Amino acid sequence: MAKSFFDSNIMNKLRRREPVSAAWAQMGSNISAEILAEAGFDILVIDMEHAPLDLPSLVSIIQATKGTDCAPFVRLPWNDMVWSKQVLDAGAYGVHVPYVSTKEEAEYAVKSCKYAPEGFRGIAGSQRAVNFSMNKLDYYSRANQDTIVMVAIETPEGVENIEDIVSVPGVDGIFIGPSDLSTAMGYLANPAVAEVQEAIKKIETATKASGKFLGTIAPNVEVAKKFYEKGYSVIYFMSDATELANQAVKAVQHFKTNIADGK
Repeated sequence: MAKSFFDSNIMNKLRRREPVSAAWAQMGSNISAEILAEAGFDILVIDMEHAPLDLPSLVSIIQATKGTDCAPFVRLPWNDMVWSKQVLDAGAYGVHVPYVSTKEEAEYAVKSCKYAPEGFRGIAGSQRAVNFSMNKLDYYSRANQDTIVMVAIETPEGVENIEDIVSVPGVDGIFIGPSDLSTAMGYLANPAVAEVQEAIKKIETATKASGKFLGTIAPNVEVAKKFYEKGYSVIYFMSDATELANQAVKAVQHFKTNIADGK
């Protein structure tokens, strides 16, 4: 008997606004993804917006989480019904939808991820999500409820419309993209500016009042702790790409300072 596809433990934690850990998979590597999943992260966010990934690579990375308690989520390339359908059919448990700025865009994002009558996601019985036809009825009966839809607020328009966006049924959480938001506000990758911080506070207030969960990014787990203490539920606080880069720079600098230059 084919195993039930969804493990809704992480989904339920998010909907209860409990803290969960998340890491980026941005190298396009199933090996680094497997390491992060085996390390014990609750969520692996596979980045299809900025990372060099195609659909076969996505499937390989999602497969790398199998057998662990790590839930595979995907940051979509765009708010597009075709991408949503293909990513979910590949086996994603949830989607991170970039650049949602209006209520209508949020509604479209939700409908792209839901089967009728709640949406217009295309249905098929051969894809990976239904265990290649071995688990169709279980998946179909749970997909609309268990699939997480998180939309990203990354523009001033999104901030202005945040109350309308969080009112959309089926939007489970709000992700704040601080670098994109600050850049769209005229401060290139500088979310520390007071005006940007005020915009972020507006998003936080509206999201908490709506009962949706909050998400964002942090450079490390120490900084992430501050967000969790503010009521955020999911923080992406590690990336396979940037962590490798950081460790490489530190190692080379240590070599130059303490070994090569010491001779």
